[in-house]
Amino acid sequence: MNKDRAVAHRPNGIGARRRRHEDARHMTGKGAFIADLKMPGLHEVAFVRSQVAHGVIKNIRLPRDADPKSIWTAESLAPLAHALTATSTLPGFKEAPLPNLAEGKVRYVGEPIALAIAPTRAEAEDLAARVQVDIEALPAVPNQEVALAAGAPLVHDEWDDNVYATTAGDFGDVDAAAREAVVTITREYRMNRQAVVPLETRGVVASYDRALDQLVIWSSTQTPHMIRDMIAEMIGFDGRRVRVIAPDMGGGFGAKCSVYPEEIALAAIATQLDHPIRWVEDRWEAMVSTTQSRDHDYRITAHAAADGRLLGVEADIVVDAGAYSVHPWTATMDASMAAAMIPGPYNLRNYRFRARSIASNKTPTGPYRGVARPGACFAIERTIDELAFELGIEAHEMRALNMVRPNQMPYTSVANKVYDSGNYAEAVRRATALIRHDEWRQAQKAIDPASRTRIGIGYGSFTEQTSHGCIEWASRGLAVTIGIEGARLLMDSTGTFTLAVGIKSHGQGLETTLAQVVSEVFDIDPAIVTVSHGDTSLTPRGDGTFASRSMVMAGGATFGAAQRLAEKVKSIAGVLLDEDPADLDFKDGSVHGPRGSITLARLAREFLFTPDHVPGVEPGLEATHFYQPDVQTGAFTYATHGVVVEVDLDTGQVKFLDYGVVEDCGTIVNPLIVDGQIIGGVAQGIGCAMLEELTFDSDAQPKSTTFLDYLLPGAAEVPEIKLEHMETPSPFTVFGMKGAGEGGAIAPPAAIANAITDALREFGGAVNETPMTPARVWAAIEQGQSTTPETITAGVR
Repeated sequence: MNKDRAVAHRPNGIGARRRRHEDARHMTGKGAFIADLKMPGLHEVAFVRSQVAHGVIKNIRLPRDADPKSIWTAESLAPLAHALTATSTLPGFKEAPLPNLAEGKVRYVGEPIALAIAPTRAEAEDLAARVQVDIEALPAVPNQEVALAAGAPLVHDEWDDNVYATTAGDFGDVDAAAREAVVTITREYRMNRQAVVPLETRGVVASYDRALDQLVIWSSTQTPHMIRDMIAEMIGFDGRRVRVIAPDMGGGFGAKCSVYPEEIALAAIATQLDHPIRWVEDRWEAMVSTTQSRDHDYRITAHAAADGRLLGVEADIVVDAGAYSVHPWTATMDASMAAAMIPGPYNLRNYRFRARSIASNKTPTGPYRGVARPGACFAIERTIDELAFELGIEAHEMRALNMVRPNQMPYTSVANKVYDSGNYAEAVRRATALIRHDEWRQAQKAIDPASRTRIGIGYGSFTEQTSHGCIEWASRGLAVTIGIEGARLLMDSTGTFTLAVGIKSHGQGLETTLAQVVSEVFDIDPAIVTVSHGDTSLTPRGDGTFASRSMVMAGGATFGAAQRLAEKVKSIAGVLLDEDPADLDFKDGSVHGPRGSITLARLAREFLFTPDHVPGVEPGLEATHFYQPDVQTGAFTYATHGVVVEVDLDTGQVKFLDYGVVEDCGTIVNPLIVDGQIIGGVAQGIGCAMLEELTFDSDAQPKSTTFLDYLLPGAAEVPEIKLEHMETPSPFTVFGMKGAGEGGAIAPPAAIANAITDALREFGGAVNETPMTPARVWAAIEQGQSTTPETITAGVR
């Protein structure tokens, strides 16, 4: 076994021998949110944003009595900062530089045009209100259908169409699979656009310290090192002169891991001022200017044999990526991920796809928990249920029949992803038991035909790619490849530890779990480990927290640093105890050998205060390690969700009767934290499935910009979640860990849609669009067909 995986798998979590920390209360916050920061001379910023989705800026008139440094436009900002261009190596990719402030044209409602600075937010907003912007409206592109139509208005005048990029693939022999199939069906699915809605909106503070010649930016970001690097490039500063601090955050969910114009603009302007400036996003701004998500259309054709074997799949995917491409993910992120994830957990060898990322006059899209996998799961899992129905077999049985088997692992999927470990079919079997499938089937059959309610059972299975390596990101066309994390571990003279990591914890409990990794190596109480993160001047470089990567990546880096430091500590103890370091071990905060022991506190004091007592050992009690997984396509978490619903035939209302999740994220480091991640993800997935939708009119004007119009799940909408864990360690990561941050959010739309459709089978109804509102469910009942724009063909040969 590789020494990086030498620690035995512990079914009760890493550091199980010291369980006082299992309740995850060992947290080290940074003490303030952006809105709470206080500093002398702080001024506030308010943005002037476009109220038009598409138009030409004819004129900007500024108040004549305003200080020139109190109002900024693209013209005044241009000498200080460049626009950030997200680049891609994908063939034919069209770039769309993201302006810091709009110049010449606006392309979505909410695009920043100017900003005003004043001592208070109220004064800044008053000043911004005095800026007059004349915009000549142009025909807008509100959706995919308009964007792809012949003669459509162009979002970017220099393009010949509204397509950022098209990718395609043809693997195996789909045509032969179609000829062999007994059943071929085609279905269309839609996952509507969502807002990300972290509890805390975005915020930025920028201050130029002339004494240190250093620009300091506080940003509510998941990626402080990335923000530092891009700000330095865009404003022409050496990296050493830029420091980014990410303080306490009220959630991110992916919306805070892109580089935004507001961060660059405030950073550049701060260099010209003698006081710090702050912008805190209000909720309307968050609904129109923070990156949005989903907005997928799928057309899936699937071919199956009489016994239920899945022979081939064809997918046509269109993703509305909005007006601009954001750094570093680009506008192709969702489409390329969806195409790779359509094969799911299935042993599928014949697959053909086309994936298009299109531009519209809507807010740019970016990462959101699950990144395209909820849509891909929705499409393929609904299709599996449709195939099973046509074949007359239980959908869960068809899933288990087609899944990759444990003896095939590691398994390279038809999309060239390496599934590392697991028992996918067992998760399905356990999910059926968890929700008592057979009992609900009997209850379903016993319903009086005259009753105005029906019961449905549905499942959703998926694989989730976590902790991707650099080569994986490069394969998606990213010009900036991601896949390495660093950790620096220091022991002080009292024998306690400080761990500095490049990721940013913002609610995942990483302060707890990373301290557990140090505890595992040194057998100490995690409470004596302080975890430092979010400050580029105090931490080793890292890519940040997103993509279900932080525990695997930063945990691997922490383990490597702890191992290196442990080897040195044993060398010191060997001198002090006159023992062979190879014979020493850690136990209860001490180093033990055959003839004696020494506490870490005494050892550290002796070594740091009187290094002459320990000749032959290099000075210093710290170690740094950079980590990446052995396999670049990542570690694959998987799960099956099972749902039972009751549908009111008169109103379309849906009630949850049961909800169960069987998941496998490899070795569980902290059970309570994993439970919280899964249940929280399910809640967001229910929002996607049942409630959340950003709507736009034909002029691309947003119609859901407040919580009166945009519905979020609350306690009453989220049922009790039954949760069962399987632990199959990954052979490719330290401790066998896999990511757990996004999985809960992936399957709910698919599982719930399958349950609702199961309830409506006798009426010929199906739900193939999210959110599955009462109106859409009722329409499906009345129409006896899906409510997607075109749902066609269910042919049996």
